[in-house]
Amino acid sequence: MQYKNRVIIIVSSFILLFLICVSLLIGNYKIEVLKAINLILGNGDRNSLDYKVLWTLRLPRVIMAIIIGMLLGSSGAITQTLFRNPMADPYIIGISASGTFGAVIAFLLGLPESYFGIFGSIFSFITSLIIFKLSNGKRGGVELSTLLIIGIALSALLRAMISLAMYLVGEDSFRVVLWTMGYLGGGDWKKIGILLFPLIFSLIYFYLNRYNLDIILLSDEEAHSLGIDIKKFKYKVLMISTFMVGFSVAFSGMIGFVGLIIPHLVRIIFGSSNIKLVPLSMFYGGIFLLLCDTVSRGLSSTMEIPIGIVTAIFGAPFFIYLAFKSRKGV
Repeated sequence: MQYKNRVIIIVSSFILLFLICVSLLIGNYKIEVLKAINLILGNGDRNSLDYKVLWTLRLPRVIMAIIIGMLLGSSGAITQTLFRNPMADPYIIGISASGTFGAVIAFLLGLPESYFGIFGSIFSFITSLIIFKLSNGKRGGVELSTLLIIGIALSALLRAMISLAMYLVGEDSFRVVLWTMGYLGGGDWKKIGILLFPLIFSLIYFYLNRYNLDIILLSDEEAHSLGIDIKKFKYKVLMISTFMVGFSVAFSGMIGFVGLIIPHLVRIIFGSSNIKLVPLSMFYGGIFLLLCDTVSRGLSSTMEIPIGIVTAIFGAPFFIYLAFKSRKGV
């Protein structure tokens, strides 16, 4: 890795540590900096309110924001590679909405939270498989207009189904509302334990297949000449990607544009090879979502802005820029 890139990663690591510290201190209940450091290091009274606020509310939320950002960032990079299209963000093409719908179904059935991710993954995979089949051209590429039309149509249908679920739930629909806007306030150590499973599994899988990920961009004939069943491999990668998205939205709701912004920025700085793109999208996805969560909690002392709104404020202008760039054929 070039010296410049190493410096960028080191600086980014310090920015991540800084954001963690700031995020731990933000909130209506004030904790002194030195006291917070002592509590994190295991010192101090474990029965104190400071300890309970830090360890049961703020620290789980920080870790959860990083993990979900890592999952969304890397799944965005993989989705763009699979569809061979820079606009193929899981949120834009409807995969996130399907994951949210799956979590809502599990919620309506009264199942434990551990099933939310399973249902979210199943529905995400079904939706991504439909999009992949409908929009994939003869040459393996995907027309931008076709991809967006299918994604928008499926998103509209799924959002209508989610709205119906909110109507059926009635007064208890607040949790469903939070899913539609994105929310990390419900983070706890149990959810973190569940989210670590798709994170670690995807890390291992992508590492073992790190060289094959770039072969996805080749034609099927070139891939076969290298001894790889590209079609089978694509479906495996698609399943892993939707597995990550499904668990992410099951516990945080629809948080958009992370998988759009981060892979593009990583490509600009570090290059387009998936060997570097996927792990770095994971790393910077965690930083970006923690930044957005810190902003959502820090803008007002009396209320918290849903994190999906903050990511949309960052992502919408970026999406418009990419749309015009693609239209000009740059």
